[in-house]
Amino acid sequence: MTAAASTREIDENQPVEEDILRIGEVMTRMRLMTGRRMIGRLAIQNVAPGLELSNLDVLDAVRRAETNGEVTVGTIAEVLRIDPSRASRIVADMVSRGVLRRKASQADARRIVVVMTALGQRLLSEIQAQKMSVIEGVVADWPAEDIEAFSKLFNRFVGGYEEAFRGRIKESDD
Repeated sequence: MTAAASTREIDENQPVEEDILRIGEVMTRMRLMTGRRMIGRLAIQNVAPGLELSNLDVLDAVRRAETNGEVTVGTIAEVLRIDPSRASRIVADMVSRGVLRRKASQADARRIVVVMTALGQRLLSEIQAQKMSVIEGVVADWPAEDIEAFSKLFNRFVGGYEEAFRGRIKESDD
């Protein structure tokens, strides 16, 4: 009997080293695939040829930041962890392409905020549609109970991973 097998017999709730290794290897494969950003590339191709992938990052930053109120170039820079001057250049380019627009803040007319245009909303919708299509294709032959279990476990895994990352960032900031 192997050590892994005896570990599994001792406590079914304890992960076996080879399972942990497999998770790490799969994470690497997924990172390489998502690093190519195929879904974003398809969305750009279908809705707004000529945009850059960095434009999608800005759109996503605007979408996420809007839930907390008005979005400024500074907010975008903070969310993306980029220099404010770089964020300003990207936003200016996106405004000129009709994806974003600037307007006066409702809270303080001296401040300029950034909002998505209909084209920006359409681009985000296309990204979501592309993502859903890919995921639906991947799980098309899975039983419904496997899809349900995977969605819950994957959410739990990513949530735990985010929490571990947040904890380590806080330690290094102190």
